[in-house]
Parts: sequence; structure tokens; C-alpha cells
Amino acid sequence: MAKFIGATVDVGVAKEAVRGTAESAASYWLPKISLSIDDTIEQAIDENSVGVIEDATDAKLVYKFAEGEIEAKVGDKSFGLLLLGAIGSVSSGSVVDSAYTHTFSVLQSAQHPSLTLFVDDGNQDYKHALGMVTGLELSAEVGSIIQHKTSFRAKVGATATLTPSYSAENMFLAQHITFKTASTQAGLGAASAIVVRSVNFKIEKNVEDDRNLGTTEPTDILNKQFAIEGSLELVFDANTMKTEMLADTMKAMRIDFNNTDVLIGVSSTPQLIFDFHAVKFSNFTRNYGNGDIVTATVDFKAFYKLSEAKMLTCTLRNAVASY
Repeated sequence: MAKFIGATVDVGVAKEAVRGTAESAASYWLPKISLSIDDTIEQAIDENSVGVIEDATDAKLVYKFAEGEIEAKVGDKSFGLLLLGAIGSVSSGSVVDSAYTHTFSVLQSAQHPSLTLFVDDGNQDYKHALGMVTGLELSAEVGSIIQHKTSFRAKVGATATLTPSYSAENMFLAQHITFKTASTQAGLGAASAIVVRSVNFKIEKNVEDDRNLGTTEPTDILNKQFAIEGSLELVFDANTMKTEMLADTMKAMRIDFNNTDVLIGVSSTPQLIFDFHAVKFSNFTRNYGNGDIVTATVDFKAFYKLSEAKMLTCTLRNAVASY
């Protein structure tokens, strides 16, 4: 067996054509900051007494699964597949100026698309079928590349022989972000940008394994309620968000990542937009550090807006034809 460092481990993903059946090869290999994915088990303890004070005589394996987390920079191509796993549905438009626009919407189903997870390390390669995104967190702060932390749950890994191959992707940087709020999602395009220092949010899927008699593996992995919460930091130069919080005002909110340093075709640029159709602010806190510029942090939660029949619309523009 080999000894190796974590940087040499490769992780890849592919969308499953048949739910729960592992694909043979990854669609994307993900450059990573950190990775944790391991098989684990549940045991049933045999607590029958046999005339001694020792607590048990055996334990039996009754369930096995895998779970883990990938932390990485947001690439304009591979991230689309993670978005599909997190949000559930995608519609891809026709090519315009060598670029495609993909619109992701929340799939109203307990079965969001499944992925195969591939892990290539120094001792053995594995592929994990029925990989379900359990949560996706996006974070952006001044002076950084935008990054995500995506958590998964899957079946235990089957041994494989893998050949990782990375492709070039465009990244989104802090200077590529525009943050806006408006009364409605339709008004976000014309709204004025708001200067913020950092923003982060997390999609929670609240997954649950479908466990049945006759097997030690999940029959399926199902998502339940879909929730989004986040926070942002800004220089405290106005009471706007505090006033909106106290007035219980519902707002639409946009986080727009547009890499204008790169062209796809003649004039198109890689772009990722999250539109939250209804959010409310809470926990507005000013930070009064002696000698520091006064900043404020505020939490937000996204809600399903009845009149627009949506909580979230996400669009991604890149050179990928479809997911």
C-alpha cells in the first residue's frame, strides 16, 4: 500500500443515466481545496446476556453508506453539475455567441438528480453510486476566488480503475460580484448595486435515506424540504437593511457573478446569477471595533413567493451545451 498526500487525490462527478447505477467515467474532475468522503456503517449490538457482566457478545453490520464533502473554487463548467444536484432541474438554451445559458429551478420532487462520485487515491480508486447533494454553500469575500462547499451522501464505493483528466475552467473572483435588492425579482435588473464586503448562503436539502428490509444499503436517498439561508457584511453607511428588517419587509435579492475578464465567443462572458424571489433580513449587528471602520452583518432567509411561484432562479452562462 502507498503513502501519499491529500493533494494527489482526485475527485470527479457524473450525472447518472439510471438512478443508483454508477457511471463508468466522470464528466468533470474537480480541482479541490479539501475532500472528505468515507464509507461508514451502522451496527446492531447483540445484548443477550450469557451469565456474565460484560455488556455484549457481538455486533452485526445492519447498514452501510458513504458521506463526505468537497470544498473547491467555483468553476463555470463543473459547477453546473453540482447546481443540478442541489436544485434539481435545468433548462438549457440554444447557443448564442458560442455561449449557452442554463436556467436552474427547484424541482418539486423528493428525487433530485443523482450523481456518481469518483475518488482516485494512492491506494485504490472508487466510484460511489446514488450520490445525492445534501447541501451546497457558496461564499464570497473581498480579495478571494469564489468557493463552494458541497456535501454528499451516497452508496458505499465500488472499486474502479480511473483515469483523471482535468479541463480548463473560468473562475469567479470577488471583483466580479454585483449585489442587488428590489421589491420584486423583475425589478432586480434595473436596481442599483449595493456595496458589500462578503456574502454567503447555503442550500439545505434535508435528505433522508430510504431504508428497507432485505438490504444493508439505501434503496434510495431522498430530499425533503428545501431551504436557503445566508448572511452578508457591509460597511455601515445606511440604515436601509435595518429599517427593512424592523418593518418586516420582503425583498427580492440578486447575487451576480460575471467574469468580464474572459470572453466566450465575441462578447459573451461566464456568468452565474442567483435570484432569490423573496427574502427577509434578521440579526442586524453593527461591529464597533475601536480604530476600525464600522461594519454591519445581517442574516437573511429565502422564502417561496406565492405570486411568482418560486423561491430561487439560478442561471449559468458558459460554453457547455447541456447538463
